Amino acid sequence: MTQAPLLELRKVSKFFPGVVANDNVNLKLRSGEILALLGENGAGKSTLVKMIYGVNRPSEGGIFWNGDAIDIVSPNQARSMGIGMVFQHFSVFETLTVIENIELGLDKEFVNQVSNLRQRVIDMSKKYDLHVDPDRYVHSLSIGERQRLEILRCLIQDVKLLILDEPTSVLTPHEVKGLFKVLKKLAREGCAIMFISHKLKEVTELCDRAVILRSGKVSGECIPANETPNSIARMMVGDETELSEFYPKKDNGEIIFSTQDLTLPPAHPFGCGLTNVNLELRAGEILGIAGVAGNGQEELLEAISGEDNRTGKNSIRFNNQPIGHLDAGQRRFLGMAHVPTNRLGQGAVPEMSLEENTLLTHSSTLVRRGMISTRRLKDLALSLIHNNQVKCRNEKSQAKSLSGGNLQKFIMGREMHQHPQVLICAHPTWGVDIGAASSIHRKLIALRDEGAAIVVISEDIDELFVISDRLAALYEGHLSQSVKTENTNIEEIGQWIAGSFVKHEEVANA
Repeated sequence: MTQAPLLELRKVSKFFPGVVANDNVNLKLRSGEILALLGENGAGKSTLVKMIYGVNRPSEGGIFWNGDAIDIVSPNQARSMGIGMVFQHFSVFETLTVIENIELGLDKEFVNQVSNLRQRVIDMSKKYDLHVDPDRYVHSLSIGERQRLEILRCLIQDVKLLILDEPTSVLTPHEVKGLFKVLKKLAREGCAIMFISHKLKEVTELCDRAVILRSGKVSGECIPANETPNSIARMMVGDETELSEFYPKKDNGEIIFSTQDLTLPPAHPFGCGLTNVNLELRAGEILGIAGVAGNGQEELLEAISGEDNRTGKNSIRFNNQPIGHLDAGQRRFLGMAHVPTNRLGQGAVPEMSLEENTLLTHSSTLVRRGMISTRRLKDLALSLIHNNQVKCRNEKSQAKSLSGGNLQKFIMGREMHQHPQVLICAHPTWGVDIGAASSIHRKLIALRDEGAAIVVISEDIDELFVISDRLAALYEGHLSQSVKTENTNIEEIGQWIAGSFVKHEEVANA
């Protein structure tokens, strides 16, 4: 008799007001299998896994566990069954230790049954080569270590199904290799893994099978090892969608934006300061800055955009004029635009409509003598929605009602529409599907070719190699030298991300 799948979804649908998020989804996952769940933004991936994890419940259809129909009503119930999930944004408390964070994420009944939780953490950490010290405070952990903490928290409860949402988006290449080693070991021991990612090269390397969602439906299935990233992408977005390609590199243009020995102490106890950052941006080029989150990216973005007003007058120059003393609004008025890391709160006001969020950065062209041109504002908002393929109800939709990827497309489109002289851009395609990412890449290249100076800060090294003319890395608030993209490789930039250039500087200065 054939063994029943560990997890099976039968004609599962999920309806929200005016939206069909999932439509008659059939899916099977067996013990020891690594399954990729792929699709564009809004394809229904997040809704589907939230039903498996008990955050949402199906409107129609059934979920079966080991062949038995089951109603998963909460994450607590899912965890008790052996379902663990690591979200894209880690849910850890920085002021607590590893062991305290793990205990907070466990059910009280389970904790009472474990005679020595600390020893169990140590044993599981050793078994899977996770190298997690139970007594370290989370704020002292790297991003990779925090992810291993999240995985360890799932493993403690004898996980049978592990769901990972974009698990490699903030990891160095070395950390990705370490993660894959852990996942393959878990699979060999019988744990089923559901892997959600936009990085198709990793899918072909890791996953046994891939299921593709389009518009809430299963549109295809494949064996990733028998495919290429491009062929899988075509299954996701169709043959008509343009994908990113090789873009000619540029190395000319005058310096129009620079920092000189920019140094700032941390803005808060768990922040990272900046140390003697010297950055130069040339007209008509894209400078890519690689690095793992927590190494000064936020601090650098806030300093050069004007959100951090502690910068000295002469530490930042734009068109050969000192602007370090100017605030973010004044810098925008001069011809700068900014796509921040935090979409909701910085990039857009959650409760405001897309139309109102458009006005926030286009008021100089839409307001005359104190009066807003409502017709022009509506037309511009609709144009941004249409030209950037933002999936929403209409221009009155609240920013918080959009998926992360669709909100990112809107913010990117809004900022680039201003045709700025300088664009400061954080994680341009974070959480965006491959088709939309390709569109964003083309628009960045077009803006570059118009003469704009663009700095892109991203944890996606592959993306930086596609779009950047020069590359640098940020580590613990230190910025490396920049190098022409064609004169380096992923291995070297990966070493810089880990701080090798800082160690070399220390040796040279000794």
